[in-house]
Amino acid sequence: MLEKVKKYVEEWHMLKKEDRVIAGISGGADSICLLFVLLELQQTIGFDVVAVHVNHGLRGEEADCDEAYVKQICREHGILCVSYFENVELIAKNRKQSTEEAGRDVRKYFFGKALQEYDGTKIALAHHKNDSAETFLMNLARGTGLKGLGGIYPVQGDIIRPLLCVERNEIEAYLDKQGIRYCVDKTNASDEYTRNRVRNHILPYLEKEVNAKTVSHIDETMAYIRQVQAFLEEQVELYLKASVEKKRNGYLVFAEKYQEIPDAIKPLLLKKLLADVAGYEKDLEASHVKGVEELFAKQVGRKVDLPYQMEGKRIYEGVLISKKELPVSEKPEGILFSPRQTVYCFGKYKITCRILEQKEIAEKSVENSGTKWFDYDIIKNGISFRTRRAGDYITIHADGRTQKLKSYFINEKIPQEERDDILLIADGSHILWIVGYRLNPAYQINKHTKHVLEIQIDEGESYGRDN
Repeated sequence: MLEKVKKYVEEWHMLKKEDRVIAGISGGADSICLLFVLLELQQTIGFDVVAVHVNHGLRGEEADCDEAYVKQICREHGILCVSYFENVELIAKNRKQSTEEAGRDVRKYFFGKALQEYDGTKIALAHHKNDSAETFLMNLARGTGLKGLGGIYPVQGDIIRPLLCVERNEIEAYLDKQGIRYCVDKTNASDEYTRNRVRNHILPYLEKEVNAKTVSHIDETMAYIRQVQAFLEEQVELYLKASVEKKRNGYLVFAEKYQEIPDAIKPLLLKKLLADVAGYEKDLEASHVKGVEELFAKQVGRKVDLPYQMEGKRIYEGVLISKKELPVSEKPEGILFSPRQTVYCFGKYKITCRILEQKEIAEKSVENSGTKWFDYDIIKNGISFRTRRAGDYITIHADGRTQKLKSYFINEKIPQEERDDILLIADGSHILWIVGYRLNPAYQINKHTKHVLEIQIDEGESYGRDN
């Protein structure tokens, strides 16, 4: 097994000497195997390893024992072990997610956090062939495109999966042969989660009643599908250059050029544009792509509503995919952002917001005219993007002295006809940023700041002085 993994790591160029690998170690067979495989590879390649354990707070003493075992193994082998705790059940309830989905999000967050805090270059996860086959079957049953039928990918950005070339029984055989103990999560035998039902019933049935090499054959099929997907993505890029024009809030797909695109490429191209405008892919479905595609056959002015405050609109030249331009009275008010990127449009402005840990911006470049950072933890009412209102004020000095916005405009000799058009970032009536003019010192980050609100504003012609 070890030789197979070594060849796989080389084939996919997963590891280099200068890497620092953040390894997700739960204590189960798969992750413990990953840890020992990394230790073997470390001897010949020379990278560093940091083990990260996430306690989900779901299994009481059993979870605590898993955490203690991971720490013990790491101590014995001289590996830095970082442990995080999160109440996944509470998070699932607050976000209206399943505990399975919430747990996945929490792990992803902490692996990314460790990558930043410990100068990591790669995140190593312990997925194997069976996991990928389960994903294939789940995606197939729920409905998916080619990418979903590719299963779990060996390399995705900074994420690597060295064990994706071996099956679960090979992992367990390796650990037994080496006399390595591992923890057993009893909830894996439960049918509460969809993946467990596929793992415990569907795959075993296929292996027993259809073909003993089901997992292997599914893996071969997924590898081929990934090759096809990669080729199609290359074709999408070529047709994008020929048929799409970037606009301020989105993209224009020229109708005449679109008709020349092969049918197999069209939905992939539209999906890519939707994901780019939205900022991420989740919840973008085939029905949304089809809705946009149908606009090409409709009259000018027809629209289709899309997720993430997007819309598709038939215009004379073709179809425009963009963020909705809402009237001022309908602008989002009192927004408390999720950690993911959030994008809004206000007039000619595109506003991109993210929540970051203070440490995440430590090595970023300094703020510029279009990107500012604010102390997210002291925001009381949520954030709104708007123009001026009666009662608006801004803190103008670090000692807390404030000034009415109207007085500020007068003192700065800003023309009356411009004042109603200036974009404001506000916490209730308290102005954080008069865009193009002044920042509020009361909301600036300091040594006590834990969470940072990053606001990036892209605009056409700028108002006033960049500041």
